[in-house]
Amino acid sequence: MVLEKAPLDFLVWLLGGSGEIGALPRFLITALVLAVFALMVGFVVALVRYGPMKAGDLTYRVVTNGMSELALSSPRRIWAIARLAVKESFRRRVIVALVVFFLILLFAGWFLKTDYPQPAKLLFSFVLTATTYLILMIALLLSTFSLPNDFKSKIIYTIVTKPVRAGDIVLGRILGFTLVGTILLAIMSCFGYLFVVRSLYHTHEVDVARLEEVVNSDGDVVGKVGRTTLDDYHRHEVDLNADGKGDAMSANEHKHAIINVGTPDEPKYVVSGPEDYLRARVPQYGRLRFLDRRGAPAPRGISVGSEWTYRSFIEGGSAAAAVWTLDGINEKSLGRDDEGNPCLPLELVVRVFRTYKGDIEQGIQGSIRLRNPDDPDVKSNEDIFTAKDASINTFDIPVKLYNGQQEIDLLKDLVSKDGKLEVVVQCLDGAQYYGFAQPDLYLRLPDASPLWNYIKAQLGIWVQMVLVIAIGVTCSTLLNGPVSVLFTVSFILLGFFKEFFVNVAPGKQVGGGPIESLVRLVTQKNQTTGLENTSFAVQLMQWIDWVLKQAMLSLAQVLPDFRSFSTVDYVAYGFNIPTNQIAQDLSVTAAYVVGLFVIGYFCLRTREVAK
Repeated sequence: MVLEKAPLDFLVWLLGGSGEIGALPRFLITALVLAVFALMVGFVVALVRYGPMKAGDLTYRVVTNGMSELALSSPRRIWAIARLAVKESFRRRVIVALVVFFLILLFAGWFLKTDYPQPAKLLFSFVLTATTYLILMIALLLSTFSLPNDFKSKIIYTIVTKPVRAGDIVLGRILGFTLVGTILLAIMSCFGYLFVVRSLYHTHEVDVARLEEVVNSDGDVVGKVGRTTLDDYHRHEVDLNADGKGDAMSANEHKHAIINVGTPDEPKYVVSGPEDYLRARVPQYGRLRFLDRRGAPAPRGISVGSEWTYRSFIEGGSAAAAVWTLDGINEKSLGRDDEGNPCLPLELVVRVFRTYKGDIEQGIQGSIRLRNPDDPDVKSNEDIFTAKDASINTFDIPVKLYNGQQEIDLLKDLVSKDGKLEVVVQCLDGAQYYGFAQPDLYLRLPDASPLWNYIKAQLGIWVQMVLVIAIGVTCSTLLNGPVSVLFTVSFILLGFFKEFFVNVAPGKQVGGGPIESLVRLVTQKNQTTGLENTSFAVQLMQWIDWVLKQAMLSLAQVLPDFRSFSTVDYVAYGFNIPTNQIAQDLSVTAAYVVGLFVIGYFCLRTREVAK
């Protein structure tokens, strides 16, 4: 899973620290700037229409009356409007979304076959993505067409004759559509989870005819090895003890438990359902640094020509290495291996780059060892492993290790006095490369609940839904239905591509600003070719681009980053969604809802019927 930046602690993110401005100060500054800008625009419009004296008085009365009305919003009136929004939504047959979702699940089994090496990833990605698109579409249609339809059908006149304020209408609509979306999302999430669990469930039978006895040095039978039958497009290696108990070893990211319900002479093996499919790993990350092919420190690994520079690579058959430093290692960091012995559980994600293919099914050999940061000569012997591209390699490092022939203790000898431990990974096959980023190695803490992790992913979808509803209702207070849809969709798309949008504004993207890029596109001029800066036309174009870039930077400050709200990858790859991220997403959503509610209120007050 790609994790370019781990979520900050919630209080650090909210209040700031280490020279960074927190989210709360940024929100207050942005709200103040937007309020001043709105006052200036409103005053200028009133100045043109009514003159300076009346413009000042009108602006003052709009602000004071608006703030007093907002403070007098009634929860009972808001709830009444919300109930009307719920009834209206069901009259508009939003239940069709559930029918579409069930049809998608019904036919998905035809296309999502479990011969995929990572079936849980495939199924969770499909279900969560389908849920996201359907929920956002329903939220978009409900929120953008509701108020315009009320104006068109004159229903709004019936509402405003009651003691209902514009703020009650806006907030009631947001709340009502949110309730409808929450009900739909809850139903979809339940059936989606059942679909995944049901699709992943399967079992095998032990291929008794191919079982081979395992005999110790005394000639006693201590177990049996073999394999299972081919079911669900795969089979497992079997390892049984003398009592007939054991495991169908891990394959396709899961394993099965095996018990003997018969007698030793006439065994009857029963294979359980899949285990370890549904996981919520809780990682503890370290800090990554690289060594070059001579073993000297390097800022990064080797570039293999990939445009995406998230990972860099180490050369095989050399002294090049990726070195992670883990902090806070103590007895509480230890886990238990399959035999119940204490161990240090590590997991390593390896990306493989081959300079020649050879046998593509054969992995690339590598090594992992532990080292004391204070004394690099104190290190464990190499543990050789074979990695395939994008594979997750699990290591249960025992407490008792060896440095050459000398026995050493992991906690006493390899962990430094301040609780630090170095993990050194190398690629052993010459002319091949391992690629790493900082989150690719982690200490695996006890797993969280997979079900609760799935629920947190639904919260990520819910957050996006609430934002779409708030944006749609705000747009519909001033615009008609189709225009509200276009405006809301544009806002969402810009939010999904916010990073690119922000990079264009300060000129980080090659090719210049919007006007210059258009000129280059029409004239088919290379993006890196310079322009004649002396001509008036070029200078005018660059000046217009500068103005547009400033406008884009200003707009980027208020765009919600929809991509950051998605937690699909966490669930698909089996990682626990950090609580800090959920808290941040909920806080950001609350801030946007408050801001959009105030904007929607003042926009609705400009309509004659709402005054």
